[in-house]
Amino acid sequence: MTTVYLNGSFVPKDQAKVSVFDHGYLYGDGVFEGIRAYAGRIFRLEEHIDRLYDSAQAICLNVPLTRPEMAEVCAQTCARNGIEDGYIRLVVSRGEGSLGLDPQSAKDANVVCIASQIQLYPEEFIEKGLRLVTAATRRSYGEVLAPQVKSCNYLPNIMACLEARNAGAHEAICMSREGYVAECTGDNIFIVKDGILKTPHHGVGILRGITRKAVLEIAADLDIPAEETFLNRWDVYSADEIFVTGTAAELVPVTDVDARTIGDGVQGPMTRRLREAFHRLVRSEGYPIPKLQEARVG
Repeated sequence: MTTVYLNGSFVPKDQAKVSVFDHGYLYGDGVFEGIRAYAGRIFRLEEHIDRLYDSAQAICLNVPLTRPEMAEVCAQTCARNGIEDGYIRLVVSRGEGSLGLDPQSAKDANVVCIASQIQLYPEEFIEKGLRLVTAATRRSYGEVLAPQVKSCNYLPNIMACLEARNAGAHEAICMSREGYVAECTGDNIFIVKDGILKTPHHGVGILRGITRKAVLEIAADLDIPAEETFLNRWDVYSADEIFVTGTAAELVPVTDVDARTIGDGVQGPMTRRLREAFHRLVRSEGYPIPKLQEARVG
């Protein structure tokens, strides 16, 4: 049975419950991270935890654990569930409060960590690629909430995701207010044109993805020229290759956007090269997960 970390204890998933008065449930008032484990190690865990705490700081949410303690929570949750290759969801919500919006009515944050399996796309899409559409829903702007904050309120992303599903597509591209390509509903996006790797500049309102950062590092190691730049739909439609990146998605090719075939309609050579290098990288580093017998009893 799946075991969940909840506020200092490990409990069966059917006992992992928080109050319906939690402001995370009532208002989406909280922050989260999605994290991957590969071959018994958690990939870029410190970066994920840094982003979690930075997001919490931005919304004045006090996390009741230190960063090293939170890292150990993730590792222990994996160990207790026998996870060596899997997905971790770490959530910090505002906690139980009044029915009003006032965050100060919530005194103690709730911390939840889940470790399980995830596969966003079947393996067949690695060759066939994804179909994307451009969403009418625009990317949220910093005037409301900084795009770097990974908050529990994902409604704009969900609305764009609904557009994709209603159009029979796998994902949707969200544009900035100015008409630049920002990101997909749950992934960053890259294009390849004339041997140059390009991805939207953070100035258009993107989440600075950890997988995105890893891909840019890999490109530098492989001497692949890369740019963080401003892209419009013409750049997307005329790209030689496109792929999306994310912790859950990893690196997945795109072969159709708004009924335009991208490249040859299959995974391109640079996408393949970067994907292979990414999978070598994720198995070469990370925060160690203790063996099940070594996991502390809590």
